[in-house]
Amino acid sequence: MWIWASVLSAVFLGFYDVAKKHSLRRNDVLHVLFFSTLFSSLILAPMLSCGSAGDHMKLVIKALIVTSSWVSGLMAMQLLPLTTVSMVKASRPVFVLLFSLLLFGERLNAFQWAGSIISFYALFMLSRTSSREGVSFTRSRGMLALAISVATGVASALYDRHIMKSLEPLFVQSWTNVYITAIMALLLLGMKLWRKRGADTAGEGASEWFKPFRWDWTLPLIAVLITMADFLYFYALSCPDTMLSIVSIVRRGSVIVPFVFGALMLREKNIRAKAFDLAVLLAGMLLIVLGS
Repeated sequence: MWIWASVLSAVFLGFYDVAKKHSLRRNDVLHVLFFSTLFSSLILAPMLSCGSAGDHMKLVIKALIVTSSWVSGLMAMQLLPLTTVSMVKASRPVFVLLFSLLLFGERLNAFQWAGSIISFYALFMLSRTSSREGVSFTRSRGMLALAISVATGVASALYDRHIMKSLEPLFVQSWTNVYITAIMALLLLGMKLWRKRGADTAGEGASEWFKPFRWDWTLPLIAVLITMADFLYFYALSCPDTMLSIVSIVRRGSVIVPFVFGALMLREKNIRAKAFDLAVLLAGMLLIVLGS
């Protein structure tokens, strides 16, 4: 069951990325994250339960890691094509696989190894395709933010595997959203104070990343989609025979949804070359699912 929970989680995650991209047309990164996590916290409020101080400290650490990944990821999404962002995020399993083998002693069968290698090769080809759009993987601000998002996303996945050995999925999901909402509220307050003191007159940073809030219907939609995606993800991790490396790779199949949206609705460039890269990536995903 854990493999199919991972597949469904990937579907919800794909639509979640599309909704985030749409919401950034009207609001800045901090407002989108604050209100979407606030709605998620309200959805999960009935699931809140008591836990020890140590358990809550683990979730505070998780919330800090996830917030870093989400903020940097949305900054990248604001600066880069959606198709590029979604496919580069698929590089997380490369590092999750490596550290899962080293830290958790996981072992892959022949199908899973073949699928993983093919998936990694697809990501290498994507880097060459993106260079045609003028997106430098070493000099772009968007790529720097995306690299931070990938690194913290890998750390979050490994940390999830660690804490899910002793904590219940709904306890982790509900309280983590509460702590992320609190962190985002503090960040919003800090940004408001920064702007009030006129810090943005020295540069474009504050005005670029902080705008007046405007209501958008995608905010509660984002909350519903990420709540479903995370519920299925934590359920998969809670299964005793789960392999984190495989869950992480399958979840990256979410790239299909934003890729199709970016191609059909946003009319992004180099779609034919990216479509080939995506086809190779999907072939790798199929081998992984068959091997599982």
